Amino acid sequence: MRLYAVVAAGGFRRYTTYRIATAAGVFTNTVFGVIVAYTYMALWKVRPHLGGYDQSQALTYVWLGQALIMTVAMMGGGFEDELIERIRTGDIAIDLYRPADLQLWWLAGDVGRAAFHLLGRGAVPMAFGALAFDLALPADPLRWLAFLCAVFLGVVVSFAIRFLVALSAFWLMDGAGVAQISWLGGMFFSGLVLPLNVFPGTLGEVARALPWSALLQIPADILLGRHTGWGLVAAFAFQLGWAAALLGAGRLLQATATRRVVVQGG
Repeated sequence: MRLYAVVAAGGFRRYTTYRIATAAGVFTNTVFGVIVAYTYMALWKVRPHLGGYDQSQALTYVWLGQALIMTVAMMGGGFEDELIERIRTGDIAIDLYRPADLQLWWLAGDVGRAAFHLLGRGAVPMAFGALAFDLALPADPLRWLAFLCAVFLGVVVSFAIRFLVALSAFWLMDGAGVAQISWLGGMFFSGLVLPLNVFPGTLGEVARALPWSALLQIPADILLGRHTGWGLVAAFAFQLGWAAALLGAGRLLQATATRRVVVQGG
């Protein structure tokens, strides 16, 4: 485990070198947060309590989305492009010879990336939103702790999805198309565009049952106090269930891909 802790720390340090990109990202997230916040204010003025949120909760949701967009990689971006390229060039063979598990190696690095983005890209837009708008932020530290646990599980679910996307390159040789489909799914079904509670009927039920809802919708609802008691346990169980299922699928696909490399490479 010490090895993977070092890999995670290295992932964090790697992103600290991109200071200009981080500053540009903070500015972009803040600007988009303001635009979306005023859009939500207009929408909630016409439809108060839409999706079960009052306006203050809806605005909090907006800024949580901007704070977490890079942390849980709702729109992709992270290790998957690098892994796809290594598969395409054949450098993946070197990774498979390492005395470390391929999936855990990339997961550790992605956790480090997520930790940096939570602090480097998330804290400033969230602080600006709290100063500029009336947000429904809790004072209970235990709720913040539960929120951070949900964010961590969201990062794991996001990684598991993107790991499957990257492994598709073993068969497609170019995972760009699959990555774009995953990016669109993540943007829409995570609740980044609109909270999933707003989606009507069957569409809302399906959207909330998909793994992408673990990225934003569940952490946001936990912070807003919509999941408490056994509801909080159920929310964590949902995230853990999808994390286990997707990581297990990634493990099986990795084993199949590894046999493919051995057969082709001798």
